[in-house]
Amino acid sequence: MKKRLLLLLLAALLALTACSRAEKTVMSDGVALDNTTKGWGFRKMQPRPEFTAEQTGEMETYGCYYMGDENEKTLYLTFDEGYENGYTGHILDVLKEKQVPAAFFVTGPYLRTEGELIARMLDEGHIVGNHSINHPSLPDLSPQEIEEELYGLDLLLYEGYGRHMKYLRPPRGEYSTATLDITTRMGYTNVFWSVAYVDWQTDSQQGAQHALDSVLPQLHSGAVILLHAVSADNAAAMAGLIDAARAQGYVFKSLDEYK
Repeated sequence: MKKRLLLLLLAALLALTACSRAEKTVMSDGVALDNTTKGWGFRKMQPRPEFTAEQTGEMETYGCYYMGDENEKTLYLTFDEGYENGYTGHILDVLKEKQVPAAFFVTGPYLRTEGELIARMLDEGHIVGNHSINHPSLPDLSPQEIEEELYGLDLLLYEGYGRHMKYLRPPRGEYSTATLDITTRMGYTNVFWSVAYVDWQTDSQQGAQHALDSVLPQLHSGAVILLHAVSADNAAAMAGLIDAARAQGYVFKSLDEYK
């Protein structure tokens, strides 16, 4: 009796172990890929960011954008748009005045409710990128659910504006080997960043100078800059940020010109 009980317990333990392992792998095109969640993070990086060999290896393998040519003083400006906080119109005004291209990564609620701003982004030559419908961590989803989140948002943009999305910013900056593989096969370029700071906390805004002091020291050749358009600091600092970067010899380019 005791032996049988021990065997049953061992079988249950092995089953749990198998389930745990299964949750960390995803089948993509018949190949089992690691689905362990990795976070790109909002760390402060200056004077230039340092990435691990694992990070850069995966970024290169899957053609991700995260830091461009270190030999060219080029900057790529990107914004995440989970919801509208009243500042995107001003940001667009500044970008138009300064003739600076940007990419705006939007979610489903934003796309559904901010039609006028979406139209402005597209009409004024900016990129509207995919930030998923509901902003989930992609490694938490099945391949089918990832497709529903991303293709579903793309369909909304196409139905409203006749455009498709080709750039993806993984929600929360979280990804896995499996999600990089799946989303690349779906036709997306994953866009991460090499310059960022904690700017999305709307109750902790400290003024334009804080934004400038947080971003300018981090600038480097090929930088992909992540900002959140819900930040009053970023909106107030936008013109000064662009002018200061140009004074240092930087040129702003579109993700379509990334290299």
